[in-house]
Amino acid sequence: MKQKLQITYLPLLLFAMIMIFTHCEQMTGIKSNTVDTTYYDVIFRESKAGVYKKWQEGSGSYGYYYTYTDRGRGPVLSEQITLDNNGFIKSQSVSGVNYLKDSVYEHFEVNGNLAQWTNSAGKDQGEFSSDALYFRYDGTPASYEILAQGLMNVENKCVELYPKGSVTLMQKYPIILGDSITTQLLMIKGLDMNPVYLWLTEQALIGKITGNLHIIRTDFQDYRKEMKVIQDSLENEYLFQLATDLSQEIDDLIIKNVNIFTVEATLKRNQDVWVHKDKIRAIVPSTQSTEYGNDARIIDGTGKTLMPGMFDMHTHNTKFRGALHLAGGITSVRDLANNKQVKALSHQFNSNQIIGPRIVTFCGIIDGPGPFANQRNVVENLNEGLAEIQAYKDLGYQQIKLYSSIKPEWVKPMADKAHQLGMRVSGHIPAYMTASQAIDAGYNEIQHMNMLFLNFMSDTIDTRTPLRFTMVANHGAKLDLSSSAYLTFAKQLKAHQILIDPTLSIFENMFVATKGKPSPTYEMIVDRLPLMNQRSYYKGGLPKPVDGSNRYDLAHERMLDVVYDLYKKGVAIVPGTDGLPGFLYHRELELFVKAGIPIHEVLKMATINAAEITGVANAYGSIEVGKQADLILISGNPLERISDIRNVLWTTQGGYMYESEALYASMGIKNFN
Repeated sequence: MKQKLQITYLPLLLFAMIMIFTHCEQMTGIKSNTVDTTYYDVIFRESKAGVYKKWQEGSGSYGYYYTYTDRGRGPVLSEQITLDNNGFIKSQSVSGVNYLKDSVYEHFEVNGNLAQWTNSAGKDQGEFSSDALYFRYDGTPASYEILAQGLMNVENKCVELYPKGSVTLMQKYPIILGDSITTQLLMIKGLDMNPVYLWLTEQALIGKITGNLHIIRTDFQDYRKEMKVIQDSLENEYLFQLATDLSQEIDDLIIKNVNIFTVEATLKRNQDVWVHKDKIRAIVPSTQSTEYGNDARIIDGTGKTLMPGMFDMHTHNTKFRGALHLAGGITSVRDLANNKQVKALSHQFNSNQIIGPRIVTFCGIIDGPGPFANQRNVVENLNEGLAEIQAYKDLGYQQIKLYSSIKPEWVKPMADKAHQLGMRVSGHIPAYMTASQAIDAGYNEIQHMNMLFLNFMSDTIDTRTPLRFTMVANHGAKLDLSSSAYLTFAKQLKAHQILIDPTLSIFENMFVATKGKPSPTYEMIVDRLPLMNQRSYYKGGLPKPVDGSNRYDLAHERMLDVVYDLYKKGVAIVPGTDGLPGFLYHRELELFVKAGIPIHEVLKMATINAAEITGVANAYGSIEVGKQADLILISGNPLERISDIRNVLWTTQGGYMYESEALYASMGIKNFN
């Protein structure tokens, strides 16, 4: 019998949250509902998801309000800013909740030559000379507009950030929208790994387009798609040039005296590896005298480890993320839900127009209707769902991912349709359904460890909402791995050959991270990152228990216990991220080892096993003569210390070499050494 958990507190909690957010909106509206208020629509995945508005409160003083929703998540933020005569911030206050609905309070103020601030990292103060811009941790888009104005008004196109960092205006494109509307598109580097693009007219912000999230001034809404097309084109020009600058074409490459990770998951020491263009031509002992020709590039691999390129088994690819994969040693990925244009992106990766991994599995997403639907591909009824499966098959997709708003009664006929077409079925467990029921209905694999834990909790939980996280955080530590319910479920996973894609690292960040401290998920790399990326890893994940309990930490520890137990029981497990490429993948491997899985088995999961699961083992996944030269050179020995997997010196793929230090530098990231 499944363990039933009481959730009677939920209506009261939701009512309280709604009242808080409503009060925040009403308080903002007292000052903002005037003729001087400027309104913006927030568009997320092509649907209106929220609003941003700003207004003047006094001389040099402004108010802002910002909110949008994403499947029950999303920020609700109010902000007040006062500027000095130079256009820099002299006081700033932000309050509300962040994307994961944790409380936000931030305050910055300048008094004379002293600045004081309170933010997600704590309290501090320092000397301030009114020549730098404080950039908040969480907040509305206001700071971006202030930054843009500052960049346009200084000769060197550089603004210092306070207390550290700087931002540079890389390009300013004059753009005519429609037939006659003059605008400017700014490309800014220094805040984020990716360039930030801001649209302005007369130095006023009219748009900020970042992937699927578009903030567009209401009177420019008719031009949004035109703006997106123009920005996409300019982004591509930038990425095409990066590919030209950072790709080194291979003719003959010799890695001498290197230690090779073998198909038996051991190290074969002191070998010479000959790569010709995109193929491995020879592997011989370093003591053997061999002639390779005078033009071969020679690399000394002494004391280093040569591994096959790794596989990230849970990604959502974008053109800006590709280089991060290769910098981290990931050459192949499964794309587990994207728009249908991902095939075009894959062609750009494969042709090296844009630096990125090889997408070896294309998985089409389907969700049902409702307020928490994943906006990528929503169907209104079963027949539409069946038609979408056929459409994905016609596009060459190998897998279907069902999402949380799919009606439980649709799962079996949709799975049957996919299986008839030779496609696999995976995904989230739909709301009001258990993992066990989904397996019986035809699932071949399950994404995310929380979906397994929910199998032992109330089947009335609406897993379309953030309850799919908070229920597991609050009650996951109670899961008894010796109980008949768990043992029966584990046998079902094994008997049906269910693949588990646990994404442990994203739950570590949600459950274990503490506000004001670097998240343990990113602690090893946080100081290497640009400013805004650093700050995002001090936010603390989910709101933590008010009683000071460590039950969230214990819930994540139990996730590690389950991963190890399933490994021992012979259930197939794959490493995937569903987040920051490269760095999060390294952490996922570290967590597998922390769970108890032997290092050599973890590295097999990342390479040999993943290639077999995705059906490409004849060409990739191991270092053998005749196979494709998807290779990574690592400083150190990850078979002895798994964290050495972070020390990738270079990656080869498709006849090109990519040096990690150069790839990281292009994104404002410091190299590992």
